[in-house]
Amino acid sequence: MAISRRYSASDVAQAQFAKATAHLQLDAGLVEYLLTPKRELIVHFPVTMDNGHIRMFTGYRVHHNTVKGPTKGGIRYHPDVTLDEVRALAMWMTWKCALMNIPYGGAKGGVQVDPKTLSQRELQRLTRRYATEISILISPEGDIPAPDVGTNPQIMAWIMDTYSMHRGYSTPAVVTGKPIAVGGSQGRIEATGTGVMFTTLEAMKALDMAPAETRVAVQGFGNVGGIAALRMWEQGCRVVAVSDVNGGIYNGRGLDVGALMQHQARSGTVVDFPGSERIDNHDLLICPCDVLIPAALEGVIDELVAPDVQARLIAEGANGPCTMEGEAILLDRGVLFIPDILCNAGGVTVSYFEWVQNLQTFFWSEKEIVQRLREIMLESFQAVWQIARQKEIDMRTAAYTLAIRRVVDAVEARGIYP
Repeated sequence: MAISRRYSASDVAQAQFAKATAHLQLDAGLVEYLLTPKRELIVHFPVTMDNGHIRMFTGYRVHHNTVKGPTKGGIRYHPDVTLDEVRALAMWMTWKCALMNIPYGGAKGGVQVDPKTLSQRELQRLTRRYATEISILISPEGDIPAPDVGTNPQIMAWIMDTYSMHRGYSTPAVVTGKPIAVGGSQGRIEATGTGVMFTTLEAMKALDMAPAETRVAVQGFGNVGGIAALRMWEQGCRVVAVSDVNGGIYNGRGLDVGALMQHQARSGTVVDFPGSERIDNHDLLICPCDVLIPAALEGVIDELVAPDVQARLIAEGANGPCTMEGEAILLDRGVLFIPDILCNAGGVTVSYFEWVQNLQTFFWSEKEIVQRLREIMLESFQAVWQIARQKEIDMRTAAYTLAIRRVVDAVEARGIYP
């Protein structure tokens, strides 16, 4: 059986950057500057476990670029976190923030740990110690973390509280993705999935796809995929397939996503939903559909899967769900991509809203949040769409070209110090 090649996150990030900069006339020194992280912090720290023993952990925080403002990026807890991965993710955050035209540079952080193996007390101690170790970098004015893989609003609350204890007063703007009770924003949990819906509907308009006649398949049924499926269903699309870690379900006539969410809440899975047939996650990717929303894992659409994908439009709810080889095959077939740095940028956009609300100590309603999110998502989509048409390039390359150009413009406006 053929094996799909796997590239590191850094390989992919640099390949995407190179493809975009081929359409820009940039000085070689400026290109090197844009590829190089501004600063990197590696921390090794002890945590006292519940059994009284001390265990050592390794964590990271990387700032890629600060030319457009303070850095922004999540913190992930995963046993396979590496400095190379964190570097690449920080660079992607620079481009994502620039693409959405929000005043941030990119950052990322992480700890090498499987959070599922820790008790709640151990998780809190690890988080507070890691927050203390990286407190020399984070601040509301300089670097604002957020949740990522393996972290959640509770962990953000612990980071905010730890930082606040060091300052002597509450500083909610130091992190986003917090619980509402300590300064979190309305609509933050649903933001990424809602943003996926906004960009997907806009792409469907460009392709003359009527919602009532459009079949949608969604891989992943968590905060991103579940919300995206619900929002697409609410807009009149026929959601024919969804999946989670336990497997998938299919109904060519369409699933009642509202009832499905109730079923998932009761049973913990989408599997065995009445009126559906069981499929696996591979089957979902190649099932008869017009729109495919991969919103779970990276690299699931590779050169082995791509030839059998039936969708006309792929909306990347997950980060990097399509490999470079898989994407090349689909682009040759005329499939339209909404790239991840655009499609799933609703999360960082509402994180920006949360930061602004914290700084102002004035909060917006969920209706205001959704309306502001819609405006930014549609404006960004149209900007990328126009570049793709004008330059006759794919949407991902167009998105990176626009994002990099905006960062370059900021560099040129500020100049090189001293």
